[in-house]
Amino acid sequence: MNGRILVVDDEPNLQELLRIVLEGEGYTVRQAFTYRDATALLAHQDFELVVCDIVLPDGNGLDLLRTHLASKPETRFAMITAHSTPVHMLTALREGAVEYLSKPFDVDELKLVVAKQMLRPREIPDSPEGYDQIIGESRAMWPLLERIPQVARSEATVLITGESGTGKELLARTLHGASPRGEQRFVPVNCGALPEGLLESELFGHVRGSFTGAVRDQRGLFQEADGGTLFLDEIGDLTPNTQVKLLRALQERKIRSVGDAREVPVDVRVIVATNQDLIELVRTGRFREDLYYRINVLHLHLPPLRERHEDIPALARLFVERACQRLGVELKDLHRDALGVLENYHWPGNVRELENVIERSVAMEPSALITVGSLPPIVLGAASHAGSAQAGLTLPEEGLDLESHLDAIRRELMRQALERAGGVQKEAAKLLRMSYRGFRYHAEKFNLTQEE
Repeated sequence: MNGRILVVDDEPNLQELLRIVLEGEGYTVRQAFTYRDATALLAHQDFELVVCDIVLPDGNGLDLLRTHLASKPETRFAMITAHSTPVHMLTALREGAVEYLSKPFDVDELKLVVAKQMLRPREIPDSPEGYDQIIGESRAMWPLLERIPQVARSEATVLITGESGTGKELLARTLHGASPRGEQRFVPVNCGALPEGLLESELFGHVRGSFTGAVRDQRGLFQEADGGTLFLDEIGDLTPNTQVKLLRALQERKIRSVGDAREVPVDVRVIVATNQDLIELVRTGRFREDLYYRINVLHLHLPPLRERHEDIPALARLFVERACQRLGVELKDLHRDALGVLENYHWPGNVRELENVIERSVAMEPSALITVGSLPPIVLGAASHAGSAQAGLTLPEEGLDLESHLDAIRRELMRQALERAGGVQKEAAKLLRMSYRGFRYHAEKFNLTQEE
């Protein structure tokens, strides 16, 4: 077996182990103990694979990864570290690493990883679809992030659970993009959006004359996704008859079109998602137990946004940038007070609601700065209600930005005063026992003058 591998690590014992193992597999192995040595070797020799520690005595393995891939993007990097966190892992994958291993790792696992990479055609690797959008440095996201690479490499069926709006389809796309099927089609379908007869036809196809309106043969989504990934969202909404057909398709890897006696083999990886409690649906007889165990081979859970407030700033800035591009306006910035209000809102609609709020704020704010006054009433009203109900006033476990919280309360009460005073600022100021000058200052700060 041919192939040149560079091992970059400052531990002599590990270097020797890797050399013996990899040379035993037939590879040519070169060694570097420092960032500087690795840079010199990479500048003068080509390697199919670089197995590189993240922490080096004179530098960072991620910097070596970025620098080298900028000039030779066809090189593959497998990153290893004894100080593994999901953040490190996600960063490595975003930067173009093809594998990520935590010390101590199993020798057989290393052999499989290296063999898989060395057998692949030599091509420029793309960043796995979705990795740049999976925002999650909060501890609530760590169990999920740690499992993404392993689950992506598997061919097993995946069940994704989580509340509505948490990003289940985005996670499914990420798994597909990072999988060996990543170059093939990703086919999504919402099982709750179609009636039973139409859903069955959409999934499995139909032949001409099988029902009224079937004027020609039609391939189903299983066939459309052949070689790739089929994503079934809202799996809990499937009717009993469709559940039976899906179970058979997953067991046999064959499908039968509506009205056809023949079975057609399909090569599809299936990822399903739901915001329902499938165990409860099984208990009440609304979901087949055998189908539940068939789809729940690998299980990933997306936590709600209220459990990962640390991720809100990064998500909000991503959505601001995306909304500005979509609406064709100059990039706006988020005032820290507005960000504080966003961090303290409970987000019942999760990430989807946050994205909608940001897009609305970008569309309605004419200036280059999104302030507290740019945010919609539902977010500000919740902040005001939370602050004004003395009996229920509690400090969140994660703490809060007091100034932003008070600004949100002030803004909402000023808005109500203006509404009651018919938009006359002097009258509104009297209702709040404020000076006219002070009211006018805060009204401009919160964009209330523009709104009224």
